[in-house]
Amino acid sequence: MAPLLEVRDLKVYFHLAEGVVRAVDGASFDVEPGQVVGIVGESGCGKSVMMRAILQIVEPPGHVVGGSMLFRADVAEPVDLARLSARGAAMRAIRGGEIGLIPQEPMASFSPVHTVGDQVIEALLLHQRKWRPQGSVLSRAEARQMTAELFRDVGISMPGERIDAYPWQLSGGLRQRAMIAMALAGRPRLLIADEPTTAIDVTTQAQVLNLLRDLQRRHGTAIIFITHDLGVIAQIAHYVVVMYLGRVVEQGPVDAIFHAPKHPYTQALLTSIPSLLAPPQSLLPTIAGSIPHPLSRPAGCAFHPRCRDVIAGICDRHTPALSLVAPAQSASCFLYHREQDRDHGSALSEESGAGRREEDRDHGSALSEESGAGHREEDRDHGSALSEESGAGRRDEAAP
Repeated sequence: MAPLLEVRDLKVYFHLAEGVVRAVDGASFDVEPGQVVGIVGESGCGKSVMMRAILQIVEPPGHVVGGSMLFRADVAEPVDLARLSARGAAMRAIRGGEIGLIPQEPMASFSPVHTVGDQVIEALLLHQRKWRPQGSVLSRAEARQMTAELFRDVGISMPGERIDAYPWQLSGGLRQRAMIAMALAGRPRLLIADEPTTAIDVTTQAQVLNLLRDLQRRHGTAIIFITHDLGVIAQIAHYVVVMYLGRVVEQGPVDAIFHAPKHPYTQALLTSIPSLLAPPQSLLPTIAGSIPHPLSRPAGCAFHPRCRDVIAGICDRHTPALSLVAPAQSASCFLYHREQDRDHGSALSEESGAGRREEDRDHGSALSEESGAGHREEDRDHGSALSEESGAGRRDEAAP
């Protein structure tokens, strides 16, 4: 089965007065139908920007400058989201209708002057053909009833009363559930959850995760789950994509990532998880250093200044490609492949060979010129001798 979403070499740049920030710099991954893909990495690695690029809601001065995002909806041919106008009818139909979003902070996403019910009703009316492909249009009364059913599906108690509540009248957990209901209003094939458990307590976090798992099983919705919490990824994801400074450094099945991580950054992330088996009063493991400033990206592999396995002369000069290091698992690290070295060596060999060939040609030309000069000199000497002999003969004949 073809992937629901194929992201290839996606690049999102922010052109600032100070320089160009490469927030996403060549990211690639796939999302299969019904699959939960976890996107992990430290703050500032480009996770949220990449998801906003998929929905074409990156705000200026940010722009998608390269790559493709092939999305397969009902149409026979996949649609490249990167080629659609952000305000066009095609993208507006996909945004919310085919791809839903659960933002990081519901309080900042909901309108504070409208009830949560009215906002969900608006989404239902906008994407009503996903619920009723043919026939009469959806009335507001029907949309209100459907909103109450959505609230009930996501675990909101007393849904008939919560519809008329404002966002600031709800707790953090209820706001998050209402936001999930709003994301489901368009019956999306793909749901993007941008750190939906960040601003809620641990108990509510577990409830939200259980809710998302249940919705995914019942509706077969694919989910992209963005977080910096590897514990959450272990609970919900089938496939994991690890990002660092705008690039994908490793990806693979969740079991492979957690039990056999390949990239030093993934290993460091897993090592930094606190353990109950750690000795009392021991220091928590951390990753040395910090993410470089976006305007001062290091040359070569972006992680090499913090990497304990750095290879001098290689990691600080060349950028590793994302390649297979195990079945269904890829990593961009010179510990497993050194294509750049071979390419660099080949380039040096070609330059050296070209130099030698150039020298040979120059040397051959010099020899030819010397040989030609010698032949010409001999010809001139020989011609002069013949002329002198001929002249002497004629003078002898004229003498008697």
